[in-house]
Amino acid sequence: MYLHAGCQIAISPDTKHFAVDWLGVEVTGATLGIIGMGSIGYKVAQRARAFNMRILYHNRNRRRKEEEEAVGAHYCAKMKDLLQQSDFVMLVVNLTPETHKLIGKKELGLMKPTATLINISRGAVIDQDALVEALQNKVIRAAALDVTYPEPLPRDHPLLNLNNVIITPHIGTATVQALRMMAEEAIANILAVLNDQPIPSEVFPK
Repeated sequence: MYLHAGCQIAISPDTKHFAVDWLGVEVTGATLGIIGMGSIGYKVAQRARAFNMRILYHNRNRRRKEEEEAVGAHYCAKMKDLLQQSDFVMLVVNLTPETHKLIGKKELGLMKPTATLINISRGAVIDQDALVEALQNKVIRAAALDVTYPEPLPRDHPLLNLNNVIITPHIGTATVQALRMMAEEAIANILAVLNDQPIPSEVFPK
């Protein structure tokens, strides 16, 4: 939010000076709650540790103790405990019938009014109507969404008119290097199948 608005202030022809009381929120020392501690969620935790964040996570299966200790992550068996304690809540889950609208009015109401919701998974993991209401009524401070439903949103969607949300066009993996690695991984899996070898990135392991 501050990055986008700050850019507009910096380049605006009407800007004469920068406000000294225009302040953001520090991530160092803040609590990050990660919902979905698979391979991507774990990599997020590794990066968050570099900012000395307190890391909580909720997952179907608890990680091994040594994996938790490696990133300083604490397991929350109940998602509500994570929501109540986190300054930043990040969604890193697959979209399944169980995770469809995982975050709705009740869950948003459990979050701190100073908290930010971050979604890098799939848009339908959040009840977007409930999110609009929560952002409008300051139930939570802000949201950062790389995914929505549909994509792109209709141009008259209320999320597009809120100043406490930032939306990016599903670009979490949009780098030359990432796309190349994905292509190489796909090729490796195809070759493994053709040669009757173990599949390196099997979606449904036996």
